[in-house]
Amino acid sequence: MANLAHVAMLVVAAGRGARMGVGAPKQYRPLGARPVLAETLARAALAEINPILTLIHADDGDAYAEAARLSNVAPTRLRSATGGASRQASVRLGLEALAAAGFPADGLVLIHDAARPFLNEAVLLRAILAGARHGAAIPVLPVADTLATLDEAGMLATNPDRASMRIVQTPQVFRFGLIHAAHQRFKVQDGFTDDASLACAAGHDVATFAGDADLFKITLEADLARATLLLQAGQSESRSGIGYDVHAFTEGDHVMLGGVKVPHNRALLGHSDADPVLHALTDALLGTIGDGDIGVHFPPSDEKWRGAPSRVFLEEAARRVLAAGGRILHVDTMILSEAPKIGPYRAAITGKIAEILGLSEGHVGVKATTMEGLGFIGRREGIAALAIATVQFGRG
Repeated sequence: MANLAHVAMLVVAAGRGARMGVGAPKQYRPLGARPVLAETLARAALAEINPILTLIHADDGDAYAEAARLSNVAPTRLRSATGGASRQASVRLGLEALAAAGFPADGLVLIHDAARPFLNEAVLLRAILAGARHGAAIPVLPVADTLATLDEAGMLATNPDRASMRIVQTPQVFRFGLIHAAHQRFKVQDGFTDDASLACAAGHDVATFAGDADLFKITLEADLARATLLLQAGQSESRSGIGYDVHAFTEGDHVMLGGVKVPHNRALLGHSDADPVLHALTDALLGTIGDGDIGVHFPPSDEKWRGAPSRVFLEEAARRVLAAGGRILHVDTMILSEAPKIGPYRAAITGKIAEILGLSEGHVGVKATTMEGLGFIGRREGIAALAIATVQFGRG
């Protein structure tokens, strides 16, 4: 029976990844803001696994140290050792390092490819439970596509029955004493491409458990592109920003509200066209990216903006959100006004905001209320507007 108080992981990261072409080995290629290996280590740490021992190439000490730092895993849980010239040799050296450190024979060791970064807690838990029960187990996926074997001329020869076929992944899990002994037995017979086949050759039964479609191995540039998209999808977040603006009345014959000229016996006083709705929306959008407020980007002390249409401010805020990787999902506004009445112009204001931001009208809210005669708005001294914007980041 396995000792669940002792669960270790070997991360195989000594390869050169020649099929990726020119550049750093695939485990050190950038995946989002950090290397592939850093993502793998971070996710390995989701379960109670200690130590996490990475087998690295002799030339990769600095690259590994940076990946370990960026993983944000406690340094006490991470170790490294020099791997070998083959995957099999690297795993054997890792097992020998664990043995030298006194890792118990009845403990469990998970053996994982560094280039499979998308570990999750469910897979790790299934691995540990399967290892504890069977002593040797591997994650597998069913084969969805028709399989074929070809003859020497490259022509179709047979179609194997896919019902009995499985795609094998990692982490593969073993009772430590079992897999350590198996690797020692085949120490001079190098050529096994995974540890399950080596364990079978040593006479052990290997059970299976459900893998995960996201646990694909990064081998080619296309795999790295797929991994980048998957990471972005997993990191998607929504942010909201709020805005508020107020302008006092002055002499005039109209007010600008949401980019629409609304007839009135007064105008609003401001350096630009004094549109409180678009000003509030501008601040709301800037808030989603922490980029100051309208006064920072369009100061009233700058004559350039005197009389400027406020849509210019809102368009710039939207451009900044887009440049930061955001996508505007929805905006909502509340206009506080005793007069003029907003109802007759609501549809026009909604349409104008939608046009400026490139949204459908169903993603723009325009509401209005009076102040029941209270305060400066109730005394008809000015108009105010509130706005909120919802922006999504990290999803293509």
